[in-house]
Amino acid sequence: MARRTPDTLRVVIVQQGVWDMPLESMPLAAGYLKAAALSDDDIAAAASIDIANFRGGLSIADMALELFQDTVPDVMAFSVMGWNARAFGELAKAFKQLNPEGWVVFGGPHVAHQAQDVLPAYPGVDIIVNGEGEWVFRDLLRAWMAGDPMDNLSEIGGISFRGTAGIETTPEQPRIEDLDEIPSPILTGAIPLTDDAGQFRYDVALMETNRGCPYKCSFCYWGGAVGQKVRSFSMDRLRQELEVLGRLQVHTVVLCDANFGMLAADLEFVQCLIEVRSKYGYPRALDTSWAKNKSATFFEIVKLMKSSGLASSFTLALQTLDDGALESMNRRNMKVNAWESLVQWLNAEGLDCYAELIWGAPGETVESFMKGYDRLARWVSRIAVYPMLLLPNTDYVNKRDLFGFKTVRGTTDDFEYLIASDTMSVAENAAMQPFLFWARVLGENAVLRHVWLPLLELGDVSQSTVVLSFVRWLGVTNSPEAAQLRAMSAKDATESFGAVLTMIFATAGGRSLLESWWRDAIRPLLPEELTWAIDEVFRYDLLTMPLCGPLPELTEQPRATVVRGQWRDGHHYIRPDVDFKLNVPELLASLRDGGTDEVVPSLWSTDIRYLVGAENVVGSTNHETFMHYMGRPVPRSEWLAMADGT
Repeated sequence: MARRTPDTLRVVIVQQGVWDMPLESMPLAAGYLKAAALSDDDIAAAASIDIANFRGGLSIADMALELFQDTVPDVMAFSVMGWNARAFGELAKAFKQLNPEGWVVFGGPHVAHQAQDVLPAYPGVDIIVNGEGEWVFRDLLRAWMAGDPMDNLSEIGGISFRGTAGIETTPEQPRIEDLDEIPSPILTGAIPLTDDAGQFRYDVALMETNRGCPYKCSFCYWGGAVGQKVRSFSMDRLRQELEVLGRLQVHTVVLCDANFGMLAADLEFVQCLIEVRSKYGYPRALDTSWAKNKSATFFEIVKLMKSSGLASSFTLALQTLDDGALESMNRRNMKVNAWESLVQWLNAEGLDCYAELIWGAPGETVESFMKGYDRLARWVSRIAVYPMLLLPNTDYVNKRDLFGFKTVRGTTDDFEYLIASDTMSVAENAAMQPFLFWARVLGENAVLRHVWLPLLELGDVSQSTVVLSFVRWLGVTNSPEAAQLRAMSAKDATESFGAVLTMIFATAGGRSLLESWWRDAIRPLLPEELTWAIDEVFRYDLLTMPLCGPLPELTEQPRATVVRGQWRDGHHYIRPDVDFKLNVPELLASLRDGGTDEVVPSLWSTDIRYLVGAENVVGSTNHETFMHYMGRPVPRSEWLAMADGT
């Protein structure tokens, strides 16, 4: 197929999210590329640029049919991450069969500076972008329109390509100093924001307020800008973007920043978001990767968010509590390691917090990891536990021989999985995998939320003991639901987490299975005189799970009804008149403060409210988002005042 004339240039930018869920993930990276390219008058006049935004779980064949059924592009650009690299390599190969003269461009942190490996592995790929892609992509389209041969692109900085003498790499482009030069994909309409019904079409709205990260953690290559100065978008631009999202009634904004809460401008952004919410009623929640080192600005932001009722989850990105592992991570001297006082402060403020740990870091052993896990769980039950991956361009990759890393590369993704190191045998790693999976399900993804602390303080049962008890029980129990969960958990974790969470959160069978496990495996571990109290907190956990619409058959009456009033965070289901044998929130507060000399029965009756729409998010494993859908006790007078119908 001959190259088309410049006035018919057709470009497709492809993204694929990691999760298969009802709503799409917002294609922010593709939007930046499209907006930047169309800011060039010649490209805007000659080119049609479309974004193909695929959900996770979609097959390569299905993506190929959708991409090529009408017409075949001239240029295809792929936003590559580890989970979609292999699929995109196959799509590039298919594209070249249909249009041998077309160009395929790969960009993103997973392929940047990796041309010597990527181009031989994926023969359909022509060009790798080695840094920020907006202006490089524009320059590549200009070269196409000028008729430049693909093997002679040496004048374009920041790329690797198949040259006449082999793989050629041009000098790096300097980082973009003034980020406002990049047109906003939200303000320009480069990203379609609404569906056919005029509703915001994505699960959350993604934004950047800045780019860059001052740290050099050994496992990370955040956006290709680690150990570099942070550059910010202007507040005027960010305010305009928030105004658009507010008018579209976007519930949650998720920032793609590496260390939000570090800069004075971050406080100004939160103030701006609150002002927009006061005007439109939205956005109602802000999630982000919080600054590793918590400054006075961070504490001021947290207090402001609390006083204004702006929801969020606050991250402790600890990764390990072992000194040797911290050393290998280049994190030994980071202030984040003095975490206990911060968590106590967040708990005292009644603010949600979760933590992150990485299993398999050099220097870590099974014993040290489990010890750190339970030490952390005393204060933060929601712990995200990730197996360590060797990611391209990181310090760990460069020191693989020093740490004795043994790895295997994924078959459906392009991640390099650690199977052994000098401090972790293959057998130890294999034995830890069921714990990692179910710790993520039960803890990180908040299947259990409140009962962890009573189990520890009243029953002397640690969080790791609870998780391991579920692993053992699930392996021997005989029920169709257990068989389903065993089959799901035996699959690749990325594919199975969403299905497992959907079953637990959205089906009566999933909840009844939890009740059976509790009865069979946990109650026998508890002191007889306090079992009733811990039972009530467990029941509270089950009753405050998200309600996925249409409403399931509730195993406990009274049924929930929809309240169409306007709380700060939207329409809700209400489950009225739920009775407990003790005031669960008061017990939890007392335990956090080190109290509870005596636990006595005391009737507590409450209504519980649940944000509507959980069915769109529970299967994503995006726990920062679906935490907003957990049930919360609410006074009857409050929701009656808000209701305008049921």
